[in-house]
Amino acid sequence: MGETENHHHPPPPQAAAPPAAPPNLALSRGPTWTPAEQLHQLQYCIHSNPSWPQSLLLAFQHYLVNLGTTVLIASNIVPLMGGTHGDKARVIQVLLFMSGINTLLQTLIGSRLPTVMGASIAYTLPLFSIINDYNDEDFASPHDRFVHSMRTIQGSMIVSSFLNIILGYGRAWGELTRFFSPIVVVPVVCLVGLGLFARGFPLLGNCVEIGLPMLILLMICQQYLKCIHSRAHLILERFALLLCIGIVWAFAAILTVSGAYNNVKPATKQSCRTDRSFLMSSAPWIKIPYPFQWDTPIFRASHVFGMLGAALVSSAESTGTFFAAARLSGATAPPAHVLSRSIGLQGIGMLLEGLFGSLVGTTASVENVGLLGLTHIGSRRVVQISTAFMIFFSIFGKFGAFFASIPLPIFAAIYCILLGIVAASGITFIQFANSNSMRNIYVLGVSLFLGLSIPQYFVTSRTFDGHGPVRTNAVWFNDILNTIFSSPATVAIIVGTLLDNTLEANHVEDRGIPWWKPFQHSKGDVRTEEFYSYPLRINEYLPSRFL
Repeated sequence: MGETENHHHPPPPQAAAPPAAPPNLALSRGPTWTPAEQLHQLQYCIHSNPSWPQSLLLAFQHYLVNLGTTVLIASNIVPLMGGTHGDKARVIQVLLFMSGINTLLQTLIGSRLPTVMGASIAYTLPLFSIINDYNDEDFASPHDRFVHSMRTIQGSMIVSSFLNIILGYGRAWGELTRFFSPIVVVPVVCLVGLGLFARGFPLLGNCVEIGLPMLILLMICQQYLKCIHSRAHLILERFALLLCIGIVWAFAAILTVSGAYNNVKPATKQSCRTDRSFLMSSAPWIKIPYPFQWDTPIFRASHVFGMLGAALVSSAESTGTFFAAARLSGATAPPAHVLSRSIGLQGIGMLLEGLFGSLVGTTASVENVGLLGLTHIGSRRVVQISTAFMIFFSIFGKFGAFFASIPLPIFAAIYCILLGIVAASGITFIQFANSNSMRNIYVLGVSLFLGLSIPQYFVTSRTFDGHGPVRTNAVWFNDILNTIFSSPATVAIIVGTLLDNTLEANHVEDRGIPWWKPFQHSKGDVRTEEFYSYPLRINEYLPSRFL
């Protein structure tokens, strides 16, 4: 007993202590930022509104930004069709008129986002095919060839518009976007902005002495001088664009009057002088666009098929722009049903453009979405007011021609900043996925690079008369492929969607699906109704497929 009492059992073996976790150096070096579904530095979001005087000035800025692309497309295409300066003025009037109508429709019963619907450059390749066909035919005058070309464009747009209508209101487009994830949205939105780099410094370089001062002055006024005083901060952050356009435009007019461009190349005169557009002298005082103003449409199957590719590309580019607009206006990501109805309404807008005789179809304007980020104002009402300026200046041609005489390098300087803002807004979507996943890095890298590289190959391989690298005996087939693969955003959608849905992920959270999934359904997020519902309880009278 004594031995038993004095006996001590050895202590049980202790389990090895787990290795200490490495310290989180990020926390010791500074704060980490949690993902934010809505930007909190906006002064006015999608459904809040500035005062009426400020709204009018901001709306006028949207009109001017949209005007640059409209004048650029008309100035490049109309002369190739045999049109005169008067024809160019009429084309610009129709483009602005339809831009105003379609923007108003989209903000009311379409995407409901503050997006301007502007002229799309995706339609230029099908236009080149029409131009080339009629160059080989005999006409009484170049003007007759221009009118014949416009009638053919009308017929092609009318037929091809039904593709977007079917894809949209048939909900096929929304079903496609269900295969998206933040990993797909990042390259699509980035390339919506970066893909238009040709409108930036390459266009600015045509007249450096005007474009470069505009670029530098806008950055200094809008970002640095606003810090001088609180009132200066408010004015310059919102209206620096108007101030800088006025200063540099006056500087260009002084150079023109002083004879600085009297002995330069014709291309330099065209880019730098303020009197080379000839719009003031050729534009009518009052002209209301009306259906079939170029006469009855002409329908050719080969040109219709070519225009179908452009309609598809405009839908893809609008989709990327809608995501950027939602981000920069303080809204959540647009759900699938909203994207479907917006593309369907874009098809209806294209049908109207064909009836009214527009040169090209419209797409969501990337530049105007960048203006939301520049001014920190994402108000829907501001964009709706801008449609009044578009329609007014399209009817009263002389007044519209005055602003259309702004040299294009000034617009190019503006686009250098606005397109960069849109591209950067696309990068922010990576916060909802695992940016440290090698699989995600692969998908992002390949989508971004091919989205830039493939269109660049198609553009650089294009001949002067618009023939792309795909050259088979079927011209319509060439137009479709050359148009699709000349669009960076469309290539990014194709490559990104295929890779993201076929490459295995370690966890579904890596792709950002838990964040993405609620926005794919109309009732998935409580804020969807707040941002995207129809006004005036219209949804109570519409079939569910249109909601």
